[in-house]
Formats: sequence, structure tokens, C-alpha cells
Amino acid sequence: MKWDFKNGIPIYLQIISILKMQIAGGGLPPGSQIQPVRDLAMEAGVNPNTMQRALTQLEQEGLLYTQRTSGRFVTEDEEVLREMRKSLSEQYVRELFESLSKIGMDKNEIIEAVRSYQEEPAVKKEG
Repeated sequence: MKWDFKNGIPIYLQIISILKMQIAGGGLPPGSQIQPVRDLAMEAGVNPNTMQRALTQLEQEGLLYTQRTSGRFVTEDEEVLREMRKSLSEQYVRELFESLSKIGMDKNEIIEAVRSYQEEPAVKKEG
């Protein structure tokens, strides 16, 4: 897993975001076991308490659950996963609109830009 942290945003919030993207994208599939706190912290280069805080938050949100003797697992609750994806998509769309509005585009221009991008051939998008 790639851990790329930015200045100005609390590390635990960035860990939450990274793990949510891993869950949403299938890198951490439903029912999969996640690494122990210390292993994840070492891999990410953060304090174990910071990692614990992030994982606790994900448990409170219902994305992870703990089995006492076996460790932490990604939820298999499709409704929770669907809500997380919806929330992430709303966040990214909001950020897109805010960014493009800052360069002077209005709502219709942004929608047209998204539509145009979506219709481009896949080869052109990758390059």
C-alpha cells in the first residue's frame, strides 16, 4: 500500500482516506483481514497510536470490525460500503466543482467538460 502524506492535514485523517480508497477500490475487499496496527504503522512510517486512532474511527464508521482473537476485518455489509462510496463520490465531485469554479468555469461548463472527458477514447485519457 502506498502511504503518501501531505502537510497541513492530520496524518490520521489521511490514513482514514487512504484506507477508504483501498476498500472502495477493492484493494481491501469485503471480509479481508487487515494487518495488525503495529505492522501498518511501521509500513506507513507513523506512530502506532496514530494508526490505532484511524482504525478506531473506521470501526466507528462501520467499515472495519474486530474479531477478538483474529484481528480486524473489512465489513461485508454492502449498505455500509455503498454509503462510503456515495460519500467519497460526493466529496470528489464537490472538490472538482470547487477547483474548476476557481478558474472561472460555471456549472454548465463543468458538466460539459465532464461529459466531454467521459466520451473521449480511453487511449487519449491514459496519455
